[in-house]
Amino acid sequence: MSAFVIDAFEFCRVKERREGRIAVCDLSRLAEESADKFGAIHWSLQGGSDNRGHSQLLLSVSGSVRLICQRCLTPFEFDVASDSVLVLARSDADADEIDAFLADDSVEVIVGSRTFNVAELIEDEALLTIPLSAKHDVCPDQLAPDVERGAEKVSPFAVLKSLKQ
Repeated sequence: MSAFVIDAFEFCRVKERREGRIAVCDLSRLAEESADKFGAIHWSLQGGSDNRGHSQLLLSVSGSVRLICQRCLTPFEFDVASDSVLVLARSDADADEIDAFLADDSVEVIVGSRTFNVAELIEDEALLTIPLSAKHDVCPDQLAPDVERGAEKVSPFAVLKSLKQ
């Protein structure tokens, strides 16, 4: 995918809004983490400023990717969903200062630029939602054996009962 580049500060100043869809296969790092390269990430980006006048971006990503379950090693759909508030700083030093001033874990402070790659930001956000060890809630191969075991399960005391008679 060609880079989607904006002037982050101007985007925020004019309170611009953009949204779109990016295929997983166009996001190399996300495609590398997924079981296959199918799926898409829907995103929206809204510029603005917080109540203290700091430039901020509101980023929303959603969609699904196929991951490999670390328990049974089969692919499964994982829903990506995230809404983030990103305050822009002009340098790393400014970012540290703003972060300390805000002292709010729900807000992330990042360094903005006049050549800000939005596709990388979207990919970063999607990657952050993926668990380190992705797993099914219940693996498909665990369902069938449990049913079979339940049907075949014989009490160990059944033999004693037959001896008693």
